[in-house]
Order: sequence, then C-alpha cells, then structure tokens
Amino acid sequence: MEDFFSSEEEDVYYSDRDSLDGIENDDDLDARTKFIASSSQVITRESLLEAQRQDLQTIMDMLTIKEHHARTLLIHHRWNVENLLAVLVEKGRDRLFEEGGVTILEKKDLPSSQSASLVTCFICIEDVPRHDATSMDCGHCFCNSCWTEHFIVKINEGQSRRIRCMAHKCNAICDEAIIRNLVSAKHPDLAERFDRYLLESYIEDNNKVKWCPSVPHCGNAIRVEGRDACEVTEVECACGFQFCFGCSSHAHSPCSCLMWELWAKKCRDESETVNWITVNTKPCPKCHKPVEKNGGCNLVSCICGQAFCWLCGGATGREHTWSSIAGHSCGRYKEDRDKLAERAKRDLYRYMHYHNRYKAHTDSSKLETKLKETIQAKIAIAEAKDSGMKDFSWLTNGVNRLFRCRRVLSYSYPFAFYMFGDELFGDEMDIETKELKQHLFEDQQQLLESNVETLSKFVEEPFDEFTTSRIMEIRMHVINLSLVTDNLCKKMYDCIENDLLGGLQGATHCIAPYNSKGVIRAAQLSDCSDFTKPMITGSYLVGESEKDRSSSSSHSSGSSPGIDEIGCSTRKRARKEALGDSLFDLNMPAEVVDKS
Repeated sequence: MEDFFSSEEEDVYYSDRDSLDGIENDDDLDARTKFIASSSQVITRESLLEAQRQDLQTIMDMLTIKEHHARTLLIHHRWNVENLLAVLVEKGRDRLFEEGGVTILEKKDLPSSQSASLVTCFICIEDVPRHDATSMDCGHCFCNSCWTEHFIVKINEGQSRRIRCMAHKCNAICDEAIIRNLVSAKHPDLAERFDRYLLESYIEDNNKVKWCPSVPHCGNAIRVEGRDACEVTEVECACGFQFCFGCSSHAHSPCSCLMWELWAKKCRDESETVNWITVNTKPCPKCHKPVEKNGGCNLVSCICGQAFCWLCGGATGREHTWSSIAGHSCGRYKEDRDKLAERAKRDLYRYMHYHNRYKAHTDSSKLETKLKETIQAKIAIAEAKDSGMKDFSWLTNGVNRLFRCRRVLSYSYPFAFYMFGDELFGDEMDIETKELKQHLFEDQQQLLESNVETLSKFVEEPFDEFTTSRIMEIRMHVINLSLVTDNLCKKMYDCIENDLLGGLQGATHCIAPYNSKGVIRAAQLSDCSDFTKPMITGSYLVGESEKDRSSSSSHSSGSSPGIDEIGCSTRKRARKEALGDSLFDLNMPAEVVDKS
C-alpha cells in the first residue's frame, strides 16, 4: 500500500505526465492485447462453413483423404486438430484411421458367384437388383432399403454424426453422402436434420468453440485458440455480451468458475422457498434431506429409512410411545445445541455481509450503465461552448475505467466469501494464516473501493456548467484516479493469483487474468464465400441440438426450452424461416421462435 500513498494529500495522485502516459494513450496496450483479440473469433451463421472448412482442409491436405473421412476423424477427436496430429505422430496413420472409424479400401467388384443382376442382402436375406444395393468404404454391401432404415433409426436416436456400418463388429463410419442420398429419398426432413447435425457438430463437439449464452440468443459462437485446459478466458461476443469461456456464465473474474457456481446457487437458495423449508422441515441425520412432519408423533421417519426425533433432530430407534422414544431423551439443555445455533447465526450474518456489498456494487454498476449517455450529452454541451477544451477522451476513458473496476469490486466479495470461509479451503490454511491473508486482501479491497467511489464522484460532476479552469481540475482528478484504480486492480489480481490461490495444495482454482482494457472483444472470422463446392449440400437450418432431438422422430420444434441457472436457454431449436437454400440460423432460442 505504501506504493500508492505517502500522505493524505497524495492518496490518489501521480504526476501529470505519468497520468497522461498511462491513461490517455490507451493505444499503448494494443500490442499486449492484439494476441488476445486474435485468439478468439466470432463464428456467425455465415462464417460457420468457413470455420469448419479450415480444419477439414488441414486434415484433407495432410492425410490426402476425402472430406467425409476428414470430418469423421475430426468428430472423433472433437475437432481438435492438434490432438489428431499428435495421435498420427505417436500411433501412425493406420491406428489413427482404425480408432476414428475410417476404412479406406480399394474398390472391389461384387463376387462373381453372384448373378450379374442380383445381389444378396445379408440383413433381410433377399436378392435385390445390383442397382438397389450399396457398398460402403469398408466393403460391406447391403440393400438400399436396409441401409435407409438403419440410417433413419440412428438419426432418430441421436447418433447421426457417427453412423457405423451394419455389419457385425465393423466400426467403419458410413459415407455421409450415401446417408444423405438414401434418407432424402424417403424422409427429406431427416436428411435436412442429418446435414444440420453434421454442421452443428463443429460447435457441439468442439472444446474450443461455444455458443454465446446471451438471452435472447444472438446466433453467434465463439472460438478460442491457444487455450490450455486449466486456463480461464473471458471473451466478448460481437453482440456485446461478455462471458466466461470455461463455464459459459457471464464474466465473473476474479471468482473462479466453481466459486461463482456456488455463489449463484447460494443467492438463488436464499429465497422464500428455502425459508419455508427451514421453518417447516428438519434435515434427516443420515441423508440430510429435508423431512416434513405430517402427524402428531415426535418420531419421524425419512424415506431413506432413518428414524429420528423431531424435537432435537437426533437419530433414534423405532420403539416409542406417544410420550417418549425408547433409549432417547432430549428434554435437558445441551450446550452443543446452543453452539450449533450460534454458528448458524454467525454463518448467516457472514453471508449477509458479503452479499449486501456484492449487491450494492452490482446495483451501482447497473445505474452507471446510463452514465455514458449522460456523459455524451454533457460533452456535447461543453464542446458547443466557446472554450479552449475540445478533447474529452479523458472522461470517456475514466467512465470505462469506472465500469471495469466496479465489476472487479462486485465479484471480489463472492471470492472473499469462499476464499476465507470453510466450504472450499477449510483445510488449506490454519486460522492465523487465513486471518493474515484476509487482512491483506481486505486492505487492498477497501483501498480500491475508496478510489472507485471517488472516481465515480468526479465523472458525475456537472462539468458542462463549469469554467475551463474547473474542468481542467476535474480532468486531472479523473486521469490520476483512473491510473490509480487500474494499478490497484492489478495488485489485487496479483495478490489473488500468487498469494492466495497460488499457495493452495489440494485444489486448483483458475481465474481470468486482469486486463486494463477490459474483456477483449472477439474478432470476426472472415467469411469466405467463393467455395467451388459446398461442404454440405441441401437446404437446412442450424441450431437444433442433436441431444434435444435424439428422442424425437419428427422435425417439429414445439417443445419448451430449458433454462439454466443463470437464466439462459439451454435447449436449441431451429427457426423455420425463408432463409434461402444455403443460409441457416444458429441456436435461436425457442422463445424467439414462438414470438415469430
């Protein structure tokens, strides 16, 4: 803390030159953030074909195989080109093909013993004309009718991305072109669904690509390159929604994904329903499920079979009378019960302390979202005046800094709740070490909070009514405060990553790194529309999740979507529109479809 403060007068100020270099020249950070921006890309409905083709072309050129074979290998390896190439180097081409379900044989003529015009299908044991039978890459030949029924069943079962050959113990994946042609002749809607699932697999099965979880859904997906398995990344979609790529929740740094999941659940659970359960039920001492008393006897029984006393909650036997339970007495006062009540009250007060401050900063952040429009109006009035000041970039930079620091402050309270509680790290630190680290963190937290509130005060000043000299004074306040709050955020993140989370032994909690310019917006993936041959032919829509359609044999989309714990639609269904023969819609939520 001494780095920032040497006296009361110097609490938030640096020299004018340092302030100007640190804040007004935001372009200085471009070199550091250029890689982050280029490593995340927005995949729109127009660029999805190009995104998939890039990986397909890489494998096709390297292994000299057809497109459907490359797609089969990539789906098996969850569209991870690096992993696929690693298997190729380690195990060889033959083993790679065997594990991926790719069988490439030279074309063989049908057995000469067969009639020149008939072929025996060993599924239905019927002789069919040769033109009514189809042979796959693995060499197995069956009649088109059996193939078609096999494909229809697999598509309806949700296995359309990797449909295997019907032959016994054959792991070869069937040619997608043959599947499309046979199914479309009998069920065109299933053929469209099959095409959609193949295209959608690039997002559904790809660890590097996720749907943007915005509501209503923007239809975009985000691809992040160069991300380690344990690395947490926060990205911003082209629609403006910022989210954590690890858990698909909105951006929550400096909380880890597990911390935020527990906090969000805890906030939801603190409701009237939970209050009613607390008042009217008691937990089973064996399975801890809430049990409601539905009779006058104080011996109650849980569905797990455990009997316990309703008065004290202690486990008992089943022998009892209306007045007593055999071998059990809870009429005398016990100090342990009083300690448990005090602990419960203390835990509740602790939760309320962190939740109230979390909610206060969250509410302030929501109110300050309107501040940009107000600031722009004030800037327009100030620029219209006949004054020497025309550049107000320092003010917009200050407002942006205020938003970022307010968000960091808001999520620092859930982080502190779990970092210094017993739920996650009770065995990681002794009491003395925990108190020392807690005081260190809270000092930095309060320091940041104080400067953020001061910055908020200055940016909300009615500077359009002030003289030029007063505006210049406010300018220096905003510039210096912006620089100080940025440095305080950096120090807080450094403390979290190195002093707090870095010293843990039994658990790994990763947080998204701090960036002075905020969450970096993903770059648009270039749309290449000059393909000589489309990857998947036919007219189809993208957006229906195969997992949601595996139990349905029709193409209708009348089911209601699921809603996840952060309020986002988890079910994906197609929207039928006149989109043209080659356009498609990505993952439009059902509520949007119903309104249309």
